[in-house]
Amino acid sequence: MKKKIPAVETTCAYCGVGCGVTMQSQADGFVANGSPTHPANNGRLCVKGSALGETLGLEGRLLQPEIDHQPVSWSQALDAVAEGIQAVIAEHGPQAVAFYGSGQLLTEDYYVANKLMKGFIGAGNMDTNSRLCMASAVAGYKRAFGADAVPCNYEDLEQADCVILVGSNTAWAHPVVYQRLVKAKADRPDMRIVVIDPRKTATCDLADLHLALRPGSDAALFCGALHAMAESGKLDADFLQHHTQGADETLQAARSWTPDKTADYCGLSLPELEAFYQLIANSQRLVTLYSMGINQSTSGVDKCNAIINLHLATGQIGRAGCGPFSITGQPNAMGGREVGGLANQLACHMGFTPTDIERVGRFWNSKTVAQTAGLNAVDLFRAIENGEIKAVWIMGTNPLVSLPDADRVRAGLARCPLVIVSDILRETDTTRMAHILLPALGWGEKNGTVTNSERCISRQRAFLPALGEAKPDWWILSQVAKRLGFGEAFGWQHPAEIFREHAALSGFENSGSRAFDISGLAHLSNEQWDALQPIQWPVNAANPQGTARLFTDRIFYHADGKARLIAIAPRLPATQPTSAYPLVMNTGRVRDQWHTMTRTGKSARLMQHISEPYCQFHPDDAPDIEAGDVVRVASSHGWLLLRAQPDRLQPRGSVFVPIHWNSRFSQQARVDALIASETDPLSGQPESKHMPVSLKKWKAAWYAELFIRGDNFAPPAVAYWSLITQPDVAHFTLADSSRPDDWLAWLKEQYAIDGNICQSARLGDDGFNLLVWAQGELRLAFYASRSPQQPERQAVLSAFINPPTTAQQRLALLAGVVRQDATPTGAMICSCFSVGEAQIVEAIGQGCHNVQQLGMKLKCGTNCGSCIPELKNIIADRISLQATGAR
Repeated sequence: MKKKIPAVETTCAYCGVGCGVTMQSQADGFVANGSPTHPANNGRLCVKGSALGETLGLEGRLLQPEIDHQPVSWSQALDAVAEGIQAVIAEHGPQAVAFYGSGQLLTEDYYVANKLMKGFIGAGNMDTNSRLCMASAVAGYKRAFGADAVPCNYEDLEQADCVILVGSNTAWAHPVVYQRLVKAKADRPDMRIVVIDPRKTATCDLADLHLALRPGSDAALFCGALHAMAESGKLDADFLQHHTQGADETLQAARSWTPDKTADYCGLSLPELEAFYQLIANSQRLVTLYSMGINQSTSGVDKCNAIINLHLATGQIGRAGCGPFSITGQPNAMGGREVGGLANQLACHMGFTPTDIERVGRFWNSKTVAQTAGLNAVDLFRAIENGEIKAVWIMGTNPLVSLPDADRVRAGLARCPLVIVSDILRETDTTRMAHILLPALGWGEKNGTVTNSERCISRQRAFLPALGEAKPDWWILSQVAKRLGFGEAFGWQHPAEIFREHAALSGFENSGSRAFDISGLAHLSNEQWDALQPIQWPVNAANPQGTARLFTDRIFYHADGKARLIAIAPRLPATQPTSAYPLVMNTGRVRDQWHTMTRTGKSARLMQHISEPYCQFHPDDAPDIEAGDVVRVASSHGWLLLRAQPDRLQPRGSVFVPIHWNSRFSQQARVDALIASETDPLSGQPESKHMPVSLKKWKAAWYAELFIRGDNFAPPAVAYWSLITQPDVAHFTLADSSRPDDWLAWLKEQYAIDGNICQSARLGDDGFNLLVWAQGELRLAFYASRSPQQPERQAVLSAFINPPTTAQQRLALLAGVVRQDATPTGAMICSCFSVGEAQIVEAIGQGCHNVQQLGMKLKCGTNCGSCIPELKNIIADRISLQATGAR
């Protein structure tokens, strides 16, 4: 009998919620379940987390070091890295070297990278992709509180009288937090939810009030709210007098934001604005949860401080159910902030003041600590383009997809003399540019800690052996440090040793002056570190069990102990629509994907809900474009080809495009190639939510879907293609502007299909279908037409597993329809249980008229709950159709 491997408690690889995950081995791999004891999720898990076991395979992994894309030994690779960095420093100085990290790094990895760059190489050029998602939140907290300190926790969301969700499609981007809100509202019906978003998203399903404000006008909305609270006598005068500074100036600046002016500026009606103010005024406990829609802006810091001003002025902080709560996008964005992963930070919440530099130098026993802040992400890659940075080491991220003006970043990186990339994947947009590739451990193989959005430190534990020659990031960095001559300071043998050093530095000469302090964990043994349970910082002598909520004593981290209100002058983005680019493009996440799809794209289940990159727009903005058409979306920086998704819920004058697709999954869909590299002057965070674009129908002569047995096929040579991950089948959607004269000859040029049995059907002048068989197995299926129709995909995919046995069944397959003895699934709605729209519609016709009844019959909506808003919409549409038919 095979010995059963014990379950391993770890932390999810995806968003900043930081869910606990129990990984249990099974005969065919691992299954992920929510950890019932982890305080972030209490057993819940979204569909992405549930599918983690499906992303652990060898496919695409980088398994050994490479130089110029040729395999080498670790010794050769590490020598080349060290020699290359030494040569650059010798000729150009340490400022010509840069590291670029990721919220995918563990805290221990981050600490080593930051220490090497800022402490021993001696330059501040260590930044991270977290710059792209929460740098404005960091700057806002530091201005207000004197420290990057998130005051709230997830329980505050459940205890609030009113929760304001602003710039966050929480239902899709942070589903477990959303489900906590759903339950809290069900338990406490008087609780109120406000959603502030130009788009009507899935999150609005929970909203008592949705404010579809003008894009970029958030700061004005909160300035108006502050003025309204002042006018209605809802300010906490005692708190303002004794615990803050800047109130008079801030209230004076807000005074001009009368309801009429605010409503006009924000594009809202006066009644809905006044309803918003009344909800705030009536709330004894108020939480504002904000995310990328606030942060990713050229005025993101001011937007953050406008939110924080409202909380400080009304005393809605430091109490249960209160506070301004920035929620992060990566599993260890917070850990990176803690160690100093941002270029404007030194280490452990210390900056580049003479006192901090001297203190850190003594702790690290280094006389070469960086004296000034380094370059933030956008400026760092601009310096690479300009030739100022000669060597860059990119760790665990894909900046050629995620950075703004991505094509320019690509061109600049191509000119860099030394590009080092540590990654788990061999083929990404960024690894293709590397001179030296270093295989890193992936999630499930590495061992360390991460910190989530509520300051909760959790263990990420290994449950898999290292694949190939992959190594921990901290080990790779330490080996390079030794070759650079810094071996004594980088002699760790275990990640727990790094954590202890990091914890000790956090408390070094602290005495409560710095918010981040985990010195209470500095003496953990390796065994205690391994068994560490989730704990929120600060963790020190005063708070040995951790700290759930900050500022309960109303003492802040400015030198005088007082918080700061910041006078805000709201401004819209400088770049506005023109006649050439009349629409505003907003970007964001979709429900089942994450970041640049290098992990989620490996799961077939996660590709079924939304399978292709798309552009959502109001149909009146492009009446000639129909659903499924290919459209050309262009800005002054580039262009994309995407599927059209007209939607009357999308505001007029704007479009929405998801951020995820990279060049492995689509020909021309890297959305950041369209984004200008305009940044907030205080945080350096790019504006990713407001780019003027044009939208035009792309003239496709034909559309097609291609299925090929196997998964290592390149797409055919066409203008538009998108890859949909399927088990053991390469599945492409295609379109082109010119039509082949001979379809079969064209396909033979693309793929070797000679000698096989072909079954084809020419559908007049409209299209061509083809099935290719070998030894009774379906090898290839192809469906082409003039219009963007699609075959019944599940029927085609099923035929690769269970080939049809009768001539009638084969004819149905050739036509791309479901055979008579099978049931269509339709578009995927519930990814957790693979429930399609056709199944849901059938169940509604059989009497399932609410989400609960559908869940009992089909299980949809009973796991992560992310599909519930869509289920409600389908129910409403079908019942409406039934009622219309009855009339």
